[in-house]
Amino acid sequence: MVHQGYLEPQAAVADADGPGHVTVWTSTQALFFARGEVAEALGLPEHRVRVVAMPVGGGFGGKYVLLEPLAAAMAMALRRPVSVVLTRTEEFLATTPAPRAIFDVKTGARRDGRLTALSARVIFDAGAFAGAPLGIACLLLGAWYRFPSLDVRGWEVLTHKPGSGAYRAPGAVQAAFAIESQIDELAGRLGLDPLEMRLMNAVAEGDPMPNDKPWPRIAMRECLERLREPWRAWRREAAPARGGGGVRRGVGLAIGGWVGGVEPASAVCRLNADGSFTVVVGSVDLSGTNVALGQIAAEALGTAPEQVEVLNADTDAAPFAGASGGSKIIYTVGAAVARAAEDARRQVLGVAARKLEAAVEDLELVDGAVRVRGVPGRSVTLREVADLSMGWNGRYDPVLGRGSSAVDARAPGFAAHLAEVEVETDTGRVRPRRHLVVQDVGRALNPAAIEGQIAGAVAQGVGWALLERMAYDEQGRLVSATLMDYALPAADQVPPVESALVEVPSAEGPFGAKGVGEPPVVAAGAAIANAVAAATGRRPTELPISSAAARGAPAEAA
Repeated sequence: MVHQGYLEPQAAVADADGPGHVTVWTSTQALFFARGEVAEALGLPEHRVRVVAMPVGGGFGGKYVLLEPLAAAMAMALRRPVSVVLTRTEEFLATTPAPRAIFDVKTGARRDGRLTALSARVIFDAGAFAGAPLGIACLLLGAWYRFPSLDVRGWEVLTHKPGSGAYRAPGAVQAAFAIESQIDELAGRLGLDPLEMRLMNAVAEGDPMPNDKPWPRIAMRECLERLREPWRAWRREAAPARGGGGVRRGVGLAIGGWVGGVEPASAVCRLNADGSFTVVVGSVDLSGTNVALGQIAAEALGTAPEQVEVLNADTDAAPFAGASGGSKIIYTVGAAVARAAEDARRQVLGVAARKLEAAVEDLELVDGAVRVRGVPGRSVTLREVADLSMGWNGRYDPVLGRGSSAVDARAPGFAAHLAEVEVETDTGRVRPRRHLVVQDVGRALNPAAIEGQIAGAVAQGVGWALLERMAYDEQGRLVSATLMDYALPAADQVPPVESALVEVPSAEGPFGAKGVGEPPVVAAGAAIANAVAAATGRRPTELPISSAAARGAPAEAA
């Protein structure tokens, strides 16, 4: 059982600011969902509830709705502002962490490495309320490889613990640890290279998922192929240290994917009086998505990114957008932004065409001005277009582009991990040395931001694999309820992270982009566990990996 470990605790402020009206300022990932939940809890129509999303100090799926209805109810009852902020101990006791899970997995293969069957029994501890990510885990457990025969069954069990919630690729991390450990074990039993066995059985476009839906265009194989040379090189370098002294070194790999999120979204793009543009969205800028949204708008408009501002409005002013989670903001809101910007550009060209007495198709937008192609002297600036449509004597409609998207085709993303660890033979201490992630990103609109997502995912993977655990004693009491007892990875415990981006464009995403937040965390812990197994010859079967589990005989050279 793992907590999301965000820096800022859950916090909400509410004020009853009118007859039957309430405003909530909150650290939330889901602006409109929070409004709906507050309205339902208080029995108010949604137009009487205003939610303002504040900058979020980390969420990772744990900040959808929790304190907002409580704060709003108290503000309505007291008729004065109310602030509700959790302590760190309350965070561990009363929020929605990632649930504990048990996987009992059997896999079959022919001597040549071709997989034949998967049988699994999966149990999730849902806590006090139903709704653990059991379905996702069961689906993904059998989705990454071609299994001619499948029998995967899952149960969620209700206990006295806090209700479970989402934590960056919910259910997928647990499933990856189970199936990627199995594939490594099978490869070892059959005397096959673990990478080659994965390539032999990896799914591709058109292959059926366990729910019988075909995989769309994916790049699982491309990610594994890109890992081939580093995989061989790292193992050669690690081999001399594998049995030497009091430290053993091991290299492990794993791959994991995320099906990608979908949710309707809308956006508007307006021309300002100074010739700049403002894009208004209802999404929460959880991880720097506003930068990419601005890039999308600038590209669609044909102007410089610095001429575009992205504004995250509240529920009274923003066009609808879904929650910032599930790796879908760029994929869904980005598509709406592109369409809004294209609409605004059409309107700008329409105003300019009438001013210049030229056909729209003969115009181009270059360096902040609309000009007739081939006749640079005939032009009108964006500031002039704005004055023609918003000035006191304006003759044309103000430029306000609108865009929406309701994409129902998902854009799955995969990431392949290569991890190297050192294990102290006497203590069992595991020290990650370096980590490489090869990820399919569709199209890298903002490579620096993507690399940041990957680095953060590896840090969280170290926590899953080696450190983090919400532990309960025999009386059912939480014994890791402070940061003195719950071990989050420190800076010196996270290895240097390298990343390589694979670009296989999605059909629906803006300019081919797809969500990149979830995929890089899925297999991080599994790769570290496989590296520990390679170093020690002992297969870890639980996360986090204890020092006792890490002590074992040296693995045979590959």
